[in-house]
Amino acid sequence: VLGDNLALLFLGWEGVGLCSYLLIGYYYQNPANGFAAIKAFTVTRVGDVFLLIALFLIYQQFGTLNIAEVVAAAPTVMTQSSSLTIWTALMLFLGAAGKSAQIPLQTWLADAMAGPTPVSALIHAATMVTAGIYMIARSNILYTMAPATQTLVAVIGLATAIFAATIALKQNDIKKVLAYSTVSQLGYMFLGLGVGAYTGAVFHVMTHAFFKALLFLGAGSVIHAMHHEQDIRKMGNLKKYMPITHMTFLLACLAIAGIPPFSGFFSKDEILVAAYSSNPIFYYIGVGGALMTAFYMFRLYTLTFLGNFRGTHEQEHHLHESPSAMTIPLIV
Repeated sequence: VLGDNLALLFLGWEGVGLCSYLLIGYYYQNPANGFAAIKAFTVTRVGDVFLLIALFLIYQQFGTLNIAEVVAAAPTVMTQSSSLTIWTALMLFLGAAGKSAQIPLQTWLADAMAGPTPVSALIHAATMVTAGIYMIARSNILYTMAPATQTLVAVIGLATAIFAATIALKQNDIKKVLAYSTVSQLGYMFLGLGVGAYTGAVFHVMTHAFFKALLFLGAGSVIHAMHHEQDIRKMGNLKKYMPITHMTFLLACLAIAGIPPFSGFFSKDEILVAAYSSNPIFYYIGVGGALMTAFYMFRLYTLTFLGNFRGTHEQEHHLHESPSAMTIPLIV
């Protein structure tokens, strides 16, 4: 983020990919977690090959990888809609799609939930997965020069948003719901980039980072109280035992569902307004995705915190609010 050079950005990009791999496989005694880590590493590496090709193409045309120089020189060096311009923008996008879990490279993110919950909150909701959006927003001039690629970004983003939302509707693992929800929200950000709402997309990166990190940490608090049970069908009525977790989780659900005056409303609104001015079809499908988001988040909330407790008597006996080391970050 701080380096003004694409080569330096690439080093950080790989470094964060390595951290992700090591942290997904943190509970290494279970072989499945190791496989999930290898899968995440391999799939994102596919995207990174495309990113490298994009860097070669940019260097070939500009003779530099300095972002400021590339952005300044792009209108003179590149010709509008030439095949080289389109391919450069496309390769950059495919690099971003690997890191930011867009179709067809979205399969790794749900498996990445094998890692500890704070890792899911930081790396797989707030920081690493939004690197692709940051990169496209930084190099937005290349996309303005290649409208065909820009439309493709919007279409793939929208497809990912809807596809992941439909999967989230049927998940029963508390972290898997949040994982698919993250893929869906990343699709929204790409929709914003694809219709030229770069500010709205980056704004959604910020708002999503906060409410999604809160949801993951809240899920971690629930898993802690349930003695590592993650199936929401075996929960229920936790608000009686965990008032702080319940309250903070509810606020995050309201934010992600886009209920005003919470943050999610403003950033989604920004993206949807831009989508409407670009193509009303994008807008209507996007609103459908937003309605699905509200539905699966409140399904998760209801099954976890309301109704009767559906777990074992032993689990019910041990239910407790998490210690202050977990609840204070939630409140913040």
